[in-house]
Amino acid sequence: MPHRLVSPRTASYQELDVMVHVLDGADILIHRFEGTITHWSIGCENMYGWTREEAVGEKVYELLATRFPEPVDEIRNQLKQRGSWQGEIVHRHKSGHEIHTASRCVLVNLPDGDLAIIQTNSDVSALKQAQDAVKSREAHLSSILDTVPDAMVVIDHKGTVLSFSKAAEKLFGMPSEQICGRNVSTLMPNPYRDAHDGYIDHYLETGEKRIIGYGRVVTGQRADGTQFPMELHVGEATADGQRIFTGFVRDLTGRFKIEEDLRQAQKMEAVGQLTGGLAHDFNNLLTVISGNLEMIEDKLPPGKLRDILREAQDAAADGAKLTGQLLAFGRRQPLNPKHADLGQLVTGFSDLLGRTLGEDIKLTTTIAGSDLNVVVDSSQLQNAILNIALNARDAMPKGGSLTTEISRVHLDADYAKMYPEVRSGNFVLISMTDTGIGMTEEVRKHAIEPFFTTKEVGSGTGLGLSMVYGFVKQSGGHLQIYSEAGRGTTIRIYLPALTGSKLQESGLEAEKKESPLPRGNELILVVEDDARVRRVAVARLGDMGYAVLEADNGRGALEILRKNEEIALLFTDIVMPGGMTGDEVAREARTLRPDIAVLFTSGYSEPALATTDVISGAQWLRKPYTARELASKIRELLDRR
Repeated sequence: MPHRLVSPRTASYQELDVMVHVLDGADILIHRFEGTITHWSIGCENMYGWTREEAVGEKVYELLATRFPEPVDEIRNQLKQRGSWQGEIVHRHKSGHEIHTASRCVLVNLPDGDLAIIQTNSDVSALKQAQDAVKSREAHLSSILDTVPDAMVVIDHKGTVLSFSKAAEKLFGMPSEQICGRNVSTLMPNPYRDAHDGYIDHYLETGEKRIIGYGRVVTGQRADGTQFPMELHVGEATADGQRIFTGFVRDLTGRFKIEEDLRQAQKMEAVGQLTGGLAHDFNNLLTVISGNLEMIEDKLPPGKLRDILREAQDAAADGAKLTGQLLAFGRRQPLNPKHADLGQLVTGFSDLLGRTLGEDIKLTTTIAGSDLNVVVDSSQLQNAILNIALNARDAMPKGGSLTTEISRVHLDADYAKMYPEVRSGNFVLISMTDTGIGMTEEVRKHAIEPFFTTKEVGSGTGLGLSMVYGFVKQSGGHLQIYSEAGRGTTIRIYLPALTGSKLQESGLEAEKKESPLPRGNELILVVEDDARVRRVAVARLGDMGYAVLEADNGRGALEILRKNEEIALLFTDIVMPGGMTGDEVAREARTLRPDIAVLFTSGYSEPALATTDVISGAQWLRKPYTARELASKIRELLDRR
């Protein structure tokens, strides 16, 4: 429906002159409907810079370069229909700068029948600048609050949420529209929820601060009901005479996980050192036991006593395997790392693995991509894979599937930040997934601890995964376990990738046929602090035909070396009391006798000594060792001279 036209008030030229004269100090001007200026006040001269003589007769829109908020024709229509118009426009000063103006226009009839517009203007430039500054600061603040990782929640003195940042929406899992206007206790689990309003009332009444101005670790609750640890900092301010409280919230879930992983790693390191030390001492005992049993066995005729002795020897061998697992967990086992393609290594091992698992376990091996080269002790890796596979079999008593995937992956800096013990770089990943009963979170946390097992008493030592963990860490890799009760388990082994290397074929060594022990007649110096172990070594070497000298510490050994130039080989323990280790004795021995052969032995071997040629041409023999192993190493070293 069209607007009814309003008849403009009729005003004579004399009335207009009087109006301008009375309001001469005001910012008032009069112009004809088409825009020609007829009256220009002193206020306009001061506001725009043009004198009355310069302005009268000019087109107002051109003189002031007016910018309207809507088309001029639309404004004119409103003037004709309503008789007035008001709004904010932009004018230009004579000097060229802009003036933001609040303008009001009234339409009047002139005596000659033409239409005129009486326009009053107020300079609102300062107000406009202030408004723009406020908007800019608000936009800046909004940008900061939308990008800052910490969540922000603003509440009033009643606990009602007034503002909820983007980070808060993401953290608590709800949009601001859902929480604003509600009590902030909605974001808390009990007992915090019920007690929250009491905290605020207590503070308002007494002024006693319990959290305001202090950082505290509390528990938050998401929209889905899950709870999480968070760090809360609360500040206080006054707005429009009302107290408001601003809380900054930081999610501590990631930090708590890293701290827990670090504590676990430190605990496992300490346990590893303890088990390594125990294994070392136990290996000395096994060396004495197995050595004496072996020498007795050689002197017994076939029969019942020899069978009993053989059973004792088998038990000692089992003990040696147990200490080997402990050494693996403690990362103190001697490794023999060589170049290998994990794709070929695991594929070649699959047939043996399939026969071990049985027909009710479906075994699948997938090789993704190429360049799967690493430096690793192949036999130890196969042993680790076998341990994982046996655990998987036990977790699937009614059958299931075990899937092994080998691929090349890159662990970036962000991944390494989540796991303090992990370094970034390129790795080859062996991922083994079963469809078994899985693990609870509590079981998973303890899965790699030595002697921890969920099997029945007598069904396992609890060293399988701990051995795998120690071997992987000693190889420079990383082990991860993913599991949920009822949904199976995935164990991932990350080994440092190698490129551009010529691989050596890996595989299981064929068993060598028994042959007579190698013998000799050279002079050998045995250095061992444990008297029982030393007696066994001396007796064994004597049975092999060698002449033997002995010492219980490094300094005594060097004295013997200085007096006996005929000594052909130094057989020394590494870890000894008295201020000199075995490798230090060997270095001094080589200074005295550059051509002397060196054979090291130890209940465990330090990784640096096991993987580098500390003494040129030296060999290693880990306790407990058999007479054949000792004889073969001795003969190999002496025949090289």
